[in-house]
Amino acid sequence: MLREPVTAYVGLGANLGDPAAAVRQALTDLGQLPHTRLLVASDLYRTTPHEAEGPDFINAVAAVQTHLSAPDLLVVLQGLEQAAGRERPWHHAPRTLDLDLLFYGNARIDSPALTVPHPRWTQRAFVLVPLAQVAPQCVTPEQLSAVATQPLVRWDGP
Repeated sequence: MLREPVTAYVGLGANLGDPAAAVRQALTDLGQLPHTRLLVASDLYRTTPHEAEGPDFINAVAAVQTHLSAPDLLVVLQGLEQAAGRERPWHHAPRTLDLDLLFYGNARIDSPALTVPHPRWTQRAFVLVPLAQVAPQCVTPEQLSAVATQPLVRWDGP
């Protein structure tokens, strides 16, 4: 028996290889996860690394409706990262794909493996701006103002 569906928000980012293709593929893959459907995805945004290294990132946020538990959703998100060639040689290393579980319904989770809401979501324009696009009720004008100096542009590249 499946659990009741939950709306979860996932932050997507990449800055190695073809980051736009990686984020687009991850959006497609999110819609094909078991017991999960993609509800909406933001535009793509180009950002300079924030507390990270390497070339510019392509970022987005997606809303999914899932019957998976938060830990199970995290496991499948990490599987998508691995399939995209994600390596973790050091904290904030450049990456082929990064998928962060930002919110899982109204759940508050603080375990060694998962913290939800994501602990730094309010500090990052690359999360707040696309999140405001797909879930404006989750973001306040004050939060957006606090990150307004972080470089971020809508990306309409190839």
